[in-house]
Amino acid sequence: MGNEGRYMRAARLHDNTSGKFSIDTIPYPTLNRPTDVVVKLKASGIVPNLGNVITNYRSEKPYLAHAALPAIYGLDAAGVVAEVGPAVTGLKVGDRVYINPGRSCGSCHACRVGEPINCEAYAFQGYFGFGPKSQFLYEEYPYGGLSEYATAPADGLVKLGDKVSFEIGARMGYLGTAYSGLRKAQVAAGKSVMIIGGTGTLGLCATLIARAMGATKILVVARNEQTLAQVKAIDPARILTYSVANGSSGLAAWAKEQTDGVGVDSVVDAIAPGPNMQVTKDAFGALRRGGKLVEIGAQINEVPVNMHEMMCSALSVIGSLWFTVGEGQDLVAMIEAGTLDVSSFKNHTYTLDQANEALEDAAKRVTGFVNVVVIQD
Repeated sequence: MGNEGRYMRAARLHDNTSGKFSIDTIPYPTLNRPTDVVVKLKASGIVPNLGNVITNYRSEKPYLAHAALPAIYGLDAAGVVAEVGPAVTGLKVGDRVYINPGRSCGSCHACRVGEPINCEAYAFQGYFGFGPKSQFLYEEYPYGGLSEYATAPADGLVKLGDKVSFEIGARMGYLGTAYSGLRKAQVAAGKSVMIIGGTGTLGLCATLIARAMGATKILVVARNEQTLAQVKAIDPARILTYSVANGSSGLAAWAKEQTDGVGVDSVVDAIAPGPNMQVTKDAFGALRRGGKLVEIGAQINEVPVNMHEMMCSALSVIGSLWFTVGEGQDLVAMIEAGTLDVSSFKNHTYTLDQANEALEDAAKRVTGFVNVVVIQD
């Protein structure tokens, strides 16, 4: 397409032991497939877990796949369509988009039955994959968000409305993951939901979306009482808060007090990897009969579960991974309509040259209100 000799800048990881990016000049992307597009990136979210992924996951979790070094990371990217393949319809140069990084092979059993997230080669562009078969997807789509341009399949793009900033687009991974989990929990008008880790990057998104979905009572559980007070101030009538700074032994009793003794309809566990499993364990006791616990936060500790009690109380445990492009489109529509209010996010912005500083900032996990973003003109 006449792009020979063109170059772009990218923050690349050359050595995963150092965990530091280098700013390199590399060739401009080539469209490998007629259904692909090139996106001029405007913003890339820096997820708090990225530092751990690039330095530890290669050794600690060898079952996860990574792009070959030097690699371009960046999970959540938003920008403007710069080029479209000859078979692309419904998108045009200049469209504002979010790149949903979930990549699937398109031909395995899961893909053929319409479940691409369950693809045996499933991978996150700019992050990691879920097995050895993910490697070829990194060869097809090697560009993460920390570059000036990236290729993506046209059916992997969420079109952003005029009211959705690129900075909010760069948070879409957390918003979408939360929304998909809440849908599996069947959160809706008249329902109650408990969100564990509700002040974190993912948990705050779940709290805001549960409110937009009409949940009558949103029970937010976290450690920091000051941050919990900030969350409650968003909607004091519907958001109830509980601090587990001194333990969670009273969590179930508190939840039942807030729900006329019945228990919550669902629990969404948004705790980040690392903390003890006790809060998650105690949350089971907060569920009503027939309730659901949906895991979206990557709880890595084993949680003992009494299967007989689960059977007798008809409880369900559901793992929810990522989200579809359609669910991302739902979120855009909600923001555009004003039903989902994302104004509480505070952007910490960095340039591409400051990618390492952005990584350090995100790793602090100060509160879920902070949105760490690398922006580009």
